Amino acid sequence: MKRKIFISINIPNKAKKRLVSAVEKWQDLPVKWTKESNLHITLFFLGYIDDESAAEVCSKVREIAENEDIFDLNMEKIELAPSADDPQMIWLIGEPSEELRKIHEKVEKALGMFKAERKIFRPHITLGRLRKHKWESLKEKPGISEKFQLIVPVESIDVMASDFGDGQNEYSLIESCQLK
Repeated sequence: MKRKIFISINIPNKAKKRLVSAVEKWQDLPVKWTKESNLHITLFFLGYIDDESAAEVCSKVREIAENEDIFDLNMEKIELAPSADDPQMIWLIGEPSEELRKIHEKVEKALGMFKAERKIFRPHITLGRLRKHKWESLKEKPGISEKFQLIVPVESIDVMASDFGDGQNEYSLIESCQLK
């Protein structure tokens, strides 16, 4: 069986609740909001992968995680993304993280996906996706740019599956690979 697989940093439930509260003021906007249970930081989207290949991905990610120290990510701002001029989503964006950049590069190399060394890696959490046509039809498009401090402890790298059910994506944990 093939499933949509991605690698992420899951965030604590308390942080998820804070994020859901922070975006309540924008609930009337034409945005498909990310379900609280699905909030995370994506490192890679791998696409459709069979069970055997998913087990191999887990093994490689586990090996990397075992050699990395726990660290924190500093998330700092809610804003339209990828840019205010051409918004498609609403993100919580973090400060560049050297620790996360190194992990990202190691996972890329282990999975045979390495393209080029990145200078920085800025984590983000997708809070919602704009409903493009409805957004475009707004007479006044809101500027969303707000400071929002959140410390996310990175204690594991998680291999996840995205399953479609009841009209929505449901994310399920395949393996949580603990950092040291």
